[in-house]
Formats: sequence, C-alpha cells, structure tokens
Amino acid sequence: MKDLITVAGFTIKDMLQRKSFIISLIIILILIIVGFNIPNIISKIKGDNNWDSKILLVDSENIFENNLQTLNSEDSSYNFIIEEKNIDEQEIKNQINSGEIDACLVFNKNDNEILVNYYVESVVSFGEIPEEVLNTFSSIYKNIQISKMGLTQNQLLALNTQFNVSTIETDENAASGNQFIIMLLSIVLFYAIYFCAYQVSSSITTEKTSKIMETLITSTNPRTIVLGKTIGIGIVGLLQIISILVVGVISAVSFLPEGTLDGILDMTNITPMLAVIIIIYFIFGYFFYALLYALTGSTVSKPEDINSANGPIAIIAVAGFYLAYFSMMNPSSNVNVIASILPISSPFSMPFRVMMGTATTNELLWSIAILVVSIIIVAKISIKIYSSAILNYGTKLSLKDMIEIYKNKN
Repeated sequence: MKDLITVAGFTIKDMLQRKSFIISLIIILILIIVGFNIPNIISKIKGDNNWDSKILLVDSENIFENNLQTLNSEDSSYNFIIEEKNIDEQEIKNQINSGEIDACLVFNKNDNEILVNYYVESVVSFGEIPEEVLNTFSSIYKNIQISKMGLTQNQLLALNTQFNVSTIETDENAASGNQFIIMLLSIVLFYAIYFCAYQVSSSITTEKTSKIMETLITSTNPRTIVLGKTIGIGIVGLLQIISILVVGVISAVSFLPEGTLDGILDMTNITPMLAVIIIIYFIFGYFFYALLYALTGSTVSKPEDINSANGPIAIIAVAGFYLAYFSMMNPSSNVNVIASILPISSPFSMPFRVMMGTATTNELLWSIAILVVSIIIVAKISIKIYSSAILNYGTKLSLKDMIEIYKNKN
C-alpha cells in the first residue's frame, strides 16, 4: 500500500510539474473566461449607448395611426426612430452609410396590402428583417383594424385566444431530462475519461525512454506501478476537470446577464444521487480505459509510436461514446439499454439514462457489475503483459507478440 501511494504521489507531482499540462490548463481556463465575457467585450467595443441597433421607421401615410411610439417602451434589442413625414430615399441611404442608423423601414399602403421597403447597408452584415419585428408590426396593425369594428371586450379576447400546450407522454420510460444538458455532460465525461486515460500510455512510454522505468521496476512490482500511475493520473485529471467546471460556473454567474442560460441549461434534474453516480462511472470508466492505455504504452519504446499503438483503443473509446450519444436520441430504445450495459459505452450512457429517468435499478446494478468485472479482466491482462513488455526497448510489440507473452507469463 505504501509503494502504491508513493508511485501515485510521484505521478501526480510529475504531471503537475509538466509545462505542457500547466500551459494547456491555463489556456483552457482563459478561453472559458473570455468566452463568457464575449457579450461584455462586444458592448465595450461598440459602446454601451450604441448596443441596440437603430432602425428608422417611416410612416408618412399614418398607417399605424401613431401607435408605433409604443415600440420603444417594450423590452426590445432595437432602438426605433419614428418618423411620420416622407423622407427622401437618398437621405435614408446617407444616414445608413454614415452610421446614424443601421436600417430603415418605409411603409406604404396599396389597396389591401402594406408595402415595406427595407433599407440596409448590407444584408450580410445586418441581416434580413427580423421575424419578431414583422410580427410586431402585423400585431399593431391588426389591433388597430379590430378596434374599428366596434367589438366588445370579450370578442377581442376571443380573437386573441392563446394556446397553452401540455405534453403528456404515454411511454412510461420516456425521457424527462433536458436533452441539451444531458449531451453536454456526456461530452464532458468523455473528455475527462478519454484524455486522462490517454495520459497513462504517454507517461509510461516517456518514462521508458528516460530509463526512469528501470528504477521503478527495481523498487516495486509491476502491479503497483500500473495501479499507482493510473490512480495518480486519474486524480490529476479529476482535479483538472473540477477546476474547469468551477471556473466555468463562476464565469457564467459573474459575467453573463441574469437569466441568459435559463431554458438552455436546466439543472433541476441534477440531484446528489446523480452526482454520485456520475463520479462512480467516471472512476470506473477511467480505470477501464486507463488500463487499456497502460497496456499499449508498455508495448512501445519511442514516443512517436504512441499514437499508432493507441489507435485501436481510441477507436473503441470513440465508438463507445457515439453509441451512447446516438442512443440518447431515442432514450427508450433497446440500443440505449445495450449502450448502458456494454463497458465501452456505459460510462457515457448510464449516468444520463438515470438523469432522464429511463434506467431501472436492476439495469444500473448490472451495468456497474459488468463494468467492474471488465476492469478486473483488463487489469489482469494489462499487468501480466506490462510486467514482461515494460523493459522492451526494441520494436513495437504486435498483437501476436502480446498474446505469446501472456501465454508464457501464465
């Protein structure tokens, strides 16, 4: 146990002292902070007073009967300038080109239709007429015409009846969680497991190149080295993910306007029990892939061979992630059940089946049991091959070589 802690401590210290690790983490944290500050940066560049787009509205025929003045009293991202006299077309163009206004709408009535001339410097830079703006004009004009019909208050209310839709799912296993937050957390978990596990093979190969491994082998047994390095890198990876999430949450709360993420990131289904399940699957999923990467790392002796050796494991990891990801599109399908049971995909699938309310207790227990058994099998194979292949400084071992080593080891 003491040797295990020593190896894990050595690995943690080595990882935290690497310039590549420090620089990459700093860059990620800076990008997160800058990303959440983009609205504030744009506001500073454009100026607080010019944040809203200025749109000139020309209603020389008084089509809206002086009701356009109410637009600026509404919560809108546009600053409307109302003009009720005719303006020369060239003057409108001059105001747009000089930056006095961003766009102009000129209204004219022709029989039963309203003609709208839309002036803008470039549709590419400013865009077409916003749909919500057109809907607002339509609503104002409709209300004016209805008021002229002499309808009672109840008749007016009947014309503006709202539809209140409630969704009732007949499938008892239908998903109840926010699909966006589910997929986002799945991506974060995949990143944490995959990239942390990948560091195991990189660390082993680097130490083989620098001959550090020879010192470790003489000090302790291969099993302790494999498990110690796996635990050490896992702790560093977990701390990295936690730091990224903490900075992300603090940045979102500190820099984004209140309510910006409402409806996008629905965290109501994140319970303490779900958090525990996510951590369990992170640990087990990480160990499963880390031990596979420890196996591939011990079979090469040059850092430039790492990517080719890790290729098969990377394919398995990506296949497991996409199996879980696409099965989320249909949470009650049999494919989703399979994805949450298979050890290559269960770390990415099962936590979010629990979050969506589609996983039963038996499925959860079976998933964890299968994943644990898979870890034990992979650990047994990895440690046996690792103990024989770790001091190999020749060419990269092939699958046939590894099978032969495993047979001889037995």
